[in-house]
Amino acid sequence: MKFCSRSSVAVALSAIAMGAIAACSPTTSQDTTNSTDAADSGDSTEAVVNLYSSRHYDSDDELYAAFTEETGIEVNLIEGKEEELIERIKSEGDNSPADVLMTVDVGNLWRAQEAGILQPIESEALTTAIPTNFRDDANEWFALTKRARVIIYNPDEVDPSELSTYEALAAPEWAGRVCIRSSSNIYNQSLVAAKIAELGEDKTLAWIEGVVANFAREPEGNDTAQIQAVASGVCDVAIANTYYVGRLMRSEDPADQDVVSNIAVFFPNQESGGAHVNISGAGVAVNAPNKENAIAFLEFLVTPEAQQLFADGNNEYPVVESVTANEVVRNLGDFKASDLNVEQYGELNPKAVQLMDKAGWK
Repeated sequence: MKFCSRSSVAVALSAIAMGAIAACSPTTSQDTTNSTDAADSGDSTEAVVNLYSSRHYDSDDELYAAFTEETGIEVNLIEGKEEELIERIKSEGDNSPADVLMTVDVGNLWRAQEAGILQPIESEALTTAIPTNFRDDANEWFALTKRARVIIYNPDEVDPSELSTYEALAAPEWAGRVCIRSSSNIYNQSLVAAKIAELGEDKTLAWIEGVVANFAREPEGNDTAQIQAVASGVCDVAIANTYYVGRLMRSEDPADQDVVSNIAVFFPNQESGGAHVNISGAGVAVNAPNKENAIAFLEFLVTPEAQQLFADGNNEYPVVESVTANEVVRNLGDFKASDLNVEQYGELNPKAVQLMDKAGWK
């Protein structure tokens, strides 16, 4: 199978939207006929949910529209980078209008949890729909989609029989042939954290040192840049998330299709622990003024309708097992996924960063 990038443009937050968010703040006076009941219930009477999201995919707008159509609850969206949103909610404190934090990679959800900006919730719909290894034990965050992190290779330079595991990329025969993005990238940090969970610190450090020694170039760019580097001959193999490949495959740009024609996908570790899988997910903010709406929003996002929109819109794997990936992603092939509890990726993130620094992964 040969495999762009339809760039995702972040939705700009208008002054009107900012006003709408401010209007949802618990410090804003509400209709006096409802204020007492709202105070007693700990929930606003506004038909809104204030979403802070680092998912920058235009396709998510369809999800929000579908939720509003079904429930009458408007979604007020603020977008930003993960660390910026976490710091924003912290600085807003008790008066934060944030109802839901949505982000990519469990490492960011763990950081939000460590910052004390999420709260546990009770939802049978969420705990029933989402497998245990894809949600927090305390129910402070829940996976909404899955992403596999795989090996991308140039079929003109690499026979798939030469490929096996992530660990094998540290072998001498891959010297000068590996591309991967920087150690500051949370996707790579979570992959290393997973290896710590599987192999222990010493073996993981040795693996990282071997991979770094095999770099074809200094780390640069995002996952798409790694795929393009393989296609153009800068390196023979790279590590990237599958949804980036799906975007390339669906692109109508001839340049992207040229990339697709020069790469292929390999799912590693099929004879051992399985391919590394991470998530995007969300949790209810600790001071959510519209808590019940926030829970309703998360519950909607694990319905079959919403899960299919996630899958079709951004080429991600549904977290709900009864929903299938889109055709493009299915064509990448079936694979054995790691069954590690993704919560470990967050817990082991500090150690992963330490080992990457020690190995000289820039």
